[in-house]
Amino acid sequence: MLNKVLWILLLAVTVSFVIFYPILISMYVYLPLFIGFAGYMIIWGIDGHGVRYIWFPMIYLLNLEANLSLPIFLSLMAVLLFYLTLYEKVRYFKRCSVCVGLLSVIAINIYYFVLLLGYDFMFDTTSIFVDSLLLYSLIFDLIFVVLI
Repeated sequence: MLNKVLWILLLAVTVSFVIFYPILISMYVYLPLFIGFAGYMIIWGIDGHGVRYIWFPMIYLLNLEANLSLPIFLSLMAVLLFYLTLYEKVRYFKRCSVCVGLLSVIAINIYYFVLLLGYDFMFDTTSIFVDSLLLYSLIFDLIFVVLI
């Protein structure tokens, strides 16, 4: 009974984070974005760790893009491009799971920011400024990957 209550509580906290954290980011711009971490969770789910590792990060990324007025599906495109092009090479380090996570998060962030800069160039817009805030966000992505 207690185990079931803990799972329900954990699910409620997760759903609350997925829904409300992107809203907080739009108000407090110094909070990290966690794009790379969410992308790595999607890839982890694709590798067979469970569907919950796919759906919650996808909802989070779409909610983040909607709240920050970023191009919709661009982060998911970056994750899928990374998975299709580079992930098998990164998995070469499978004995060092932390190395795979760190390299994956760095690559997903690079893919995303290159796609975002390309989007900005093609449509002559400014979605996000590439400055120290993005580096700050990358550092938190790396910390969270090491913690899991």
